[in-house]
Amino acid sequence: MSKHCRVQTLLDEEELEYDIASHVEAWTARGVAAASHVPAREVAKAVVVRDGAGRYLMAVVPASCRLDLDALARASCHRGLTLATEDEVGRLFPDCEPGAVPPFGNLYDIPTFLDACVCDVPELFFSAGNRREVLAMRLPDYLWAARPMLGSFCLHAATARDSPKALAARPVRAAVTQP
Repeated sequence: MSKHCRVQTLLDEEELEYDIASHVEAWTARGVAAASHVPAREVAKAVVVRDGAGRYLMAVVPASCRLDLDALARASCHRGLTLATEDEVGRLFPDCEPGAVPPFGNLYDIPTFLDACVCDVPELFFSAGNRREVLAMRLPDYLWAARPMLGSFCLHAATARDSPKALAARPVRAAVTQP
């Protein structure tokens, strides 16, 4: 992990335990799961969105799920949500590689919303700024460090197939970031 990685600095300052493992390059959260041999439901995907007023927020969902923008709008009280563009994500997260934004919006002054189904796993895996390493930490430690707001805005595989408003997981090149 980069010495300048904000996530590592925060976790070290908070004296939280975490592990880092290398893997082949991965551009999506599902790719990170496959490369790391971890179930996709245990890998967090950070999705950056912009509201109608131009404010940004981050939604964190499992790599195995899709984001429901309407449900996120209700949970966050933000209206007119759209995916942030690749250029916007690059400006907001200048120290991260495309496709490797960590689920820590708080480190970038961006409100973070965590889907409650992420809380079903004891350990969370995510990219922490680059496409070749995965960081693992206990869920309670992630909650302490990221300080997300909880909500329900994730569509699971069966539900996602039935909803035209669901957004497929895309690499950051298509404006969705994944850890």
